[in-house]
Amino acid sequence: MLSSSRTIRPGTAGSADRTSVVVHTPDPILREGVLGQLRRYPEVSLKEETESGPGTVALFVEDLLDKAAMTKLRRVVRSEGARTVLVVRALRETEFLDVIECGVGAIVWRHEATAQRLVQAVLAAARGDGDLPADLLGRLLNQVGTLQRNAAGRHGLPSSGLTAREVDVLRLVAEGLDTSEIADKLSYSERTIKNVVQGLTTRLHLRNRAHAVAYAIREGYL
Repeated sequence: MLSSSRTIRPGTAGSADRTSVVVHTPDPILREGVLGQLRRYPEVSLKEETESGPGTVALFVEDLLDKAAMTKLRRVVRSEGARTVLVVRALRETEFLDVIECGVGAIVWRHEATAQRLVQAVLAAARGDGDLPADLLGRLLNQVGTLQRNAAGRHGLPSSGLTAREVDVLRLVAEGLDTSEIADKLSYSERTIKNVVQGLTTRLHLRNRAHAVAYAIREGYL
């Protein structure tokens, strides 16, 4: 899914249930603040930057996404295989799909980055789900509408890519529905929906659900 309202509270968790998190930020004071917030949640196991890699969630905290930050983001996602959460003050229109296509699974605005909101995004990214702010989800849907209108004048469909069922699933993912809601809408089992998403992301070498939605938009399916 691309958004979630799941409530998470400090408590207890077994070591097998903990998600490894590496915090990336150029500001040492900000870093300590973020670490202090996350330490309250036993679902999170904090690691050093040298421990980043597959199985970890990389939490990037930036003011604006400049060239240096984007370069590091791509390196961590593509070379180290970490799932990623981006906390940022603002994103320009041209940066949004680039960030999603890079492999970022969740985005949190700086002014909304409470401890609970950060952990919610981290756990969503760890599960392979997406988690976008409501206004970014709205922007994504606007882009869908624009591309649908543009595609109306085209002849035929793209020669390869998505099946009709995959398009149906991704359209509902883009609308913010979770797996169970999509299953209800399409009269499939939750396992079938998960298999559809996993199959298309594996076949097309996409990183997560958000990247799959971005691909579908770029190719004119949505």
